Amino acid sequence: MKMETANGAQMEFLPLIQAFDIPEGSWKAEAFGNGHINRTYRVTAPERQEEYILQWINQHVFHYPDQVQENILAVTSHLREKILAEGGDPNRETLRVIPARDGRSWVRTAEGDWWRMFLNVERTFSMDLPDSPDRFRKCGEAFGRFQRRLGDFPVEKLHETIPNFHNTPWRLENLEKAAREDALGRLKEVRPELDFCLKRAEWTGKLVSGLREGTLPLRVTHNDTKLNNVLLDRETGEAVCVVDLDTVMPGLMAYDYGEAIRTGASTAPEDETNPEKIQISLPLVQAYTRGFLAELGAITPEERLSLPWGARMMTLENGMRFLTDYLEGDHYFAIHRPRHNLDRARAQLTLLSRMEEKWDELLAALEE
Repeated sequence: MKMETANGAQMEFLPLIQAFDIPEGSWKAEAFGNGHINRTYRVTAPERQEEYILQWINQHVFHYPDQVQENILAVTSHLREKILAEGGDPNRETLRVIPARDGRSWVRTAEGDWWRMFLNVERTFSMDLPDSPDRFRKCGEAFGRFQRRLGDFPVEKLHETIPNFHNTPWRLENLEKAAREDALGRLKEVRPELDFCLKRAEWTGKLVSGLREGTLPLRVTHNDTKLNNVLLDRETGEAVCVVDLDTVMPGLMAYDYGEAIRTGASTAPEDETNPEKIQISLPLVQAYTRGFLAELGAITPEERLSLPWGARMMTLENGMRFLTDYLEGDHYFAIHRPRHNLDRARAQLTLLSRMEEKWDELLAALEE
């Protein structure tokens, strides 16, 4: 199998695979997963039991791939120690980075592409949407454990791999800039969506101001807590491992809780085109919250109150990001059809409306 490099050239997989410190064999790679940002392949060989995950790192999103890898190595090393101390299996409960033969945690090709490899956590699966509240509760437990195990990690040692990633006021400024410039003449299509976002400008700074004023502590956060970033055991259905650690960096707990609710407690995919199908499921919110808080342990009252605001903020923020990308020409998120990013934006803003309609019930779910 061949792959396309950043400059459009074709190259064989095998020399790249053999640049990593894995046993010799007739390895082959096949496309794997459905991520928006990086390209992912599963690496297997008929004569080997172990499998690996090979990933191309998107430098348009991650400008400093070495910093991304440094963060992942630091966090997974810390997690491995915690898992061993708890009597767990670190090869299943966190990612294991496979080094290159030169000792680095990545391979850089002559074409300038950055690649990395992980041991595949076998006998697992993932889901885009939960099939039951109990399943979602287990994912809440996984992200709660992730936070708890990293509670004593020195957050100042992490790189901010994407500056302003969850700076919602800054995301709003970017949207306004894209609307003013209207590079592709698409503004006329999105006037209602733009107005919807602007009407909520007054509370976009609620979380970042809490961080600035010291009422919300800075923590190690995953920042992309979608359900499909939790691997589930094929036999037991239990949550095994949190994956996709590219965006692990300093942040707020509300970001992680909110992103999970945005993506997992919605009754429809994030690019749903029928607004009638988009609702916020209170049973799913309750289930996730129970699992998350049960594993997390003690948190401050201010953090607890910030969690439902995280759900609102992440939903608005992602709606604005999709809308901005549509106005700018779809250069950030991978699209699979015309107006895909506009569909995503509309779905997120619809979901936010549903959250606002059920705001009192969302608060009650947290109090329970």
